[in-house]
Amino acid sequence: MRRYVAVIVSTLWVWSSSPVADAKQKHALPVEEATLTFAPDVPPPITRKSPALIKVHLEGGMKEMALSDTVKYKFWTFNDHVPGPFIRARVGDTLEIHMTNSDASGMPHNVDFHAVTGPGGGATVTTAVQGEEKVAWFKLLHPGLFIYHCAAPPVMDHIANGMYGLILVEPEKGLPKVNREFYVLQSEFYTKDPVQGSDVLEFSHEAGSQEHPRFVVFNGRMGSLIGEHALKAKTGDVVRIYFGNAGPNLISSFHVIGEIFDKVYRESDFISPPGRSIQTTLVPAGGSTTVEFGVEVPGNYTLLDHAIFRVEKGAVGYLKVEGPPRHDIYVSQDEATACPGCLVHP
Repeated sequence: MRRYVAVIVSTLWVWSSSPVADAKQKHALPVEEATLTFAPDVPPPITRKSPALIKVHLEGGMKEMALSDTVKYKFWTFNDHVPGPFIRARVGDTLEIHMTNSDASGMPHNVDFHAVTGPGGGATVTTAVQGEEKVAWFKLLHPGLFIYHCAAPPVMDHIANGMYGLILVEPEKGLPKVNREFYVLQSEFYTKDPVQGSDVLEFSHEAGSQEHPRFVVFNGRMGSLIGEHALKAKTGDVVRIYFGNAGPNLISSFHVIGEIFDKVYRESDFISPPGRSIQTTLVPAGGSTTVEFGVEVPGNYTLLDHAIFRVEKGAVGYLKVEGPPRHDIYVSQDEATACPGCLVHP
């Protein structure tokens, strides 16, 4: 045990070289079990004004699930989901990560947090094989919305097969209050051609290296934000979307048809003033953005990657807004005929 602690002291941020002082320092912080949610849900905002120790349990594994309405895929997962859980913390907090592995294939898994300062983003000290648990502590020094992913070699295979998620590190004063928050993460899947008689697609490293995805999706599958799974809001709401791009290759051009982003925290920079009145924002592979907009007019709004052919590969979803008509903003010819004077026009 002393050897394990010494490794963390030399590579990451730790409390003390003394096990006794170490224990006292850890318990000096209030301890919270992280509230983890799965896309598109987001944990509630943090209300405390001082740092805490946040316990997060992540498990690497494999699970066969639907990739579309017609095919399945053997995903590599965090906590049996793709994407993995949304983690919410505050700058100055310390993450206590418990990384376990249930993968019967014997493949190691770990977690690289883009939010963590230190070698491998924590991957070097969280690598676990089947039946093993690794524990490490990381102090969160920078606010932002960050990707996390498995970084066991070959790293690109672990990302391409579904091992990623988002961690939000709120600034000290928090974020402005909004009515709705959503978790949306774009990623690509690279597969071999279907085998006759099977509805399960297999991963293709070659297609990944050529950057030719068969699927580009939101939240792990085609149709994840369509029909009964569409995001929902009401007129008058302010909506915030935490949008990540796990890649592993493509840049996303995130856009909501029929809305203009009132605020764009470019690459989830919560320190600089946000951009205003923006139509489309670029999100690099391994990056994120945070956007806010008010919804004034009822109806269905399309979320997409405006590299528009990707819609056919799955990068599309909907926000359904309910409420009374706003004929002072948006009116059809038929409505204008039935309601003269509803809209001010020449």
